[in-house]
Amino acid sequence: MLAKQPLARRIVIAFTLMTLMVSGTFALGIVGVVHFIEEQLVTEELSRDLDIVLNEDLPKGRTPQLDTSTHFFASHLAEHPMPEAFAGIGEGFTELVRGDDAYYVYVRNVGADRYVLVQEQHEFEAREDALFNVVLAGFLLSVLGAWALGRLMANRVLAPVSRLANQVRHRDQLHPLAPPLALQYPDDEVGHLAEAFDSTLGQLRQTLERERLFTSDVSHELRTPLMVILGACELLDQTELPEKSRTQAQRIERAAQEMHELVQTFLMLARTRPEQTAFAGTASLSSVAQEQTERWTPLFLEKGLTFNVVSEGEDSGEYNLTLLGSVMSNLLRNALHYTDSGSVRLILENAGFRVEDTGMGIPLEQQERMFQPFVRGSDSRGEGLGLGLSLVKRICTHQGWSVGVAPCEPKGSCFQVRLKSDGV
Repeated sequence: MLAKQPLARRIVIAFTLMTLMVSGTFALGIVGVVHFIEEQLVTEELSRDLDIVLNEDLPKGRTPQLDTSTHFFASHLAEHPMPEAFAGIGEGFTELVRGDDAYYVYVRNVGADRYVLVQEQHEFEAREDALFNVVLAGFLLSVLGAWALGRLMANRVLAPVSRLANQVRHRDQLHPLAPPLALQYPDDEVGHLAEAFDSTLGQLRQTLERERLFTSDVSHELRTPLMVILGACELLDQTELPEKSRTQAQRIERAAQEMHELVQTFLMLARTRPEQTAFAGTASLSSVAQEQTERWTPLFLEKGLTFNVVSEGEDSGEYNLTLLGSVMSNLLRNALHYTDSGSVRLILENAGFRVEDTGMGIPLEQQERMFQPFVRGSDSRGEGLGLGLSLVKRICTHQGWSVGVAPCEPKGSCFQVRLKSDGV
């Protein structure tokens, strides 16, 4: 259980427990030593006094020469009768406390005779109580001081660690020009940890930069052949072709257009850096929906599906045409692939939209995983690699939008995208 506590709290607990053990041992030791010395000294004193009474005072017929706080009793002497309170006490030294009264009692049996010396110890008991109170106060103060010192030391010890954690957590550390962390720390354990972070962050920067350059270069180089393909498709569209050939040409043109839009999307995402904000835009939600409707309606009708666009609220935001079009297009494509019969609806809302279908639906345990790269449904459709929803998630994260999926009744899925207009 202690291992699950924060490190600072564990340091405080360690300080406090260590002081508790050491101070407690010393306090108990002091109490034990006081009682031991008290018993030894008082026993010797009362034994010596009783020897004087028995060997000197009583043989000479004198009254025992004792101080006013010490009293002598004997079981067989009428002038020193034995009180009932001391009749049952065993031989030797005994400390007797009764209410507010405290006594040292020393008993010696000589044959059938019993001798008792009783010494009042009110004053010594008061001093002893005062000593024990001081020991207790010192114990409590030492524990409290250890707790305070532990907190102070924990804060001082963990301050560079917390500072290093904040620096590593900061997004600027992924910038190629970010200064090394190890230079800001001494050559100690924290400095070595900073060096390890520098090494790891350097490798991460190189990996991200290679990925960015690869995506950028590939996207840039693909634009030229795609434009050639689209140009050729336009020429074919103006040529008299058999119906079957024209259908194939239209499919090629649609595929090339989709590739062109994906290339544009990847190129934009590749050029952005972590510290950059969302891309601005001038397209409205309704205009993007109109463009996607014209593009996808023939495909839905060709598969025998009903496709409707429903408006449930006016939206006045402005968005990036390429990114919003890519999000909406991927969700409509996903609905087309996974809906065998029924309908697909594109529902426009204020600052968002939904894509609802009557397809096979997504099990609850798979809904979060569907937005991860290369993850496809159990009944995979189409020729995709499972990157469409991952791209949707990436675009939404970059733009400050949100995307989620929920089941539709009685069957199907509902993908909902909440948009944050630029400048909000």
